[in-house]
Amino acid sequence: MPFSFPQMPDRLTSTEQSILEYIAAHRDEFLCMTIGQLSDALGISEATVSRFARHVGCEDFRHLKRVILDQTVQRGPAQKLTHTLQTQEASPLAYWLEQQRYNLQKTQELLDEEGFAQAVEAICRARRVFLYGKNASRAPAQLLEYRLRRIGVDVRQIPSAGTELLESLPAMGPEDLVVLFNFAKLSAEGRVLLDYQKKAGYQTLLFTSRAYHEMQDAQASIRLLVYRGEENAQHSMSAPVAVAEALTLAVSARMGSDALQRLEEIRQLKDTYRHSL
Repeated sequence: MPFSFPQMPDRLTSTEQSILEYIAAHRDEFLCMTIGQLSDALGISEATVSRFARHVGCEDFRHLKRVILDQTVQRGPAQKLTHTLQTQEASPLAYWLEQQRYNLQKTQELLDEEGFAQAVEAICRARRVFLYGKNASRAPAQLLEYRLRRIGVDVRQIPSAGTELLESLPAMGPEDLVVLFNFAKLSAEGRVLLDYQKKAGYQTLLFTSRAYHEMQDAQASIRLLVYRGEENAQHSMSAPVAVAEALTLAVSARMGSDALQRLEEIRQLKDTYRHSL
């Protein structure tokens, strides 16, 4: 078997073998699927999928996904980049742009429109929006900060690590929203921010590339699933940035004249002081 399960059956039925082969060939897609989506993809019933999960020693479908996730190999950045370059057939630019088109298409398929609408509403209702991103994830966080600030949202960056992050926690309250950019793996800081919401009462919006990987995900008030590439390829920020931009546009539309007035004020200030700076 390509995976190790809690219970190793002596034999699998042909249908169970088909389920296993599908998971092995589409691991990332499987981790983003509901049990209904998997059953539709294979043309079998949800009950059959549930029986397979129990046959291999899992409590249910969610437990099965956790078992598969735990055996998903995480490669280092250098290995991911090497794999990306070695597998391309076109020029680096053409290959990369085509890959981003695919990432955006997958994100469109996976993203929950209701969750997106909830994220827009949460930003509009929040007293303040706090953004957290670490390493490469700071890029979409900084872009979202810039865009939201321009339309009048009170938005602030959370320090990326250490005691400075802890010192920022008491400032967050029930009327605030904390946006986290934590993708394949939930960082220690992300765990803290998700845990502290139980005490502080703020809402959380989690950008993630995993449909199911750690129980802390369930604590997020809103989750937005983005696709960043296969597990052994160089992961891209194109989809997170695109979704962040779309959020800003939707928030601007929701705010209406207030957002336009703020942008007009900025334009007038630029006209007034353009020769002074």
